Amino acid sequence: MTPRTEQQPQMSVEEFEQLERHAPETVRLEFINGKVQVKPVPDGNHSEIYMWLLERCMQLRPDLRLHPERGLRTEAYRKGRARADAVLVPKGSLKGRGEWSAAEGVLMAVEITSYDSDTNQRDRVEKLDGYAAAGIPVYLLIDRDECSVVVFNQPKDGRYLHEEKLPFGASVKLPDPVNITLDTEPLKEYVD
Repeated sequence: MTPRTEQQPQMSVEEFEQLERHAPETVRLEFINGKVQVKPVPDGNHSEIYMWLLERCMQLRPDLRLHPERGLRTEAYRKGRARADAVLVPKGSLKGRGEWSAAEGVLMAVEITSYDSDTNQRDRVEKLDGYAAAGIPVYLLIDRDECSVVVFNQPKDGRYLHEEKLPFGASVKLPDPVNITLDTEPLKEYVD
């Protein structure tokens, strides 16, 4: 038997998708960098932050839709499967797409940090790299640990060229193609 190395995936993408389809509702699975990862089910404050962002997007950009818990193919050659907390897309653009769809047409991916030991690696490193590699124009990280909002944009060669980190309470400009300015003052009430 050949020893397993860090470069070898734990399983094929097809095996992961079958495993994920049969996982209980209390578990969210992702396949990042060839490894199966468990994503925590959102807590109440996490859900409230999503709803706050949904309301802002609907109010400021009624031509777009913010879909929760969307499965995306990320990383080179579609070997990764990330479940974004939300994706912002043009209205109707998810019609006919499967559970794990290509990132084409996604204007922004959103992650809201969870209070678990994997959030640093998952939300601040692996998903950052995966969303950039998939060419998603804007990645919005709402970081409850650091009480900040981080906007990544300008993906090129698998990395975001620009990053802006602002504290909760600041006015945050989401750049092209999103073009929304958020007053993040309400986020202060959703920090544990």
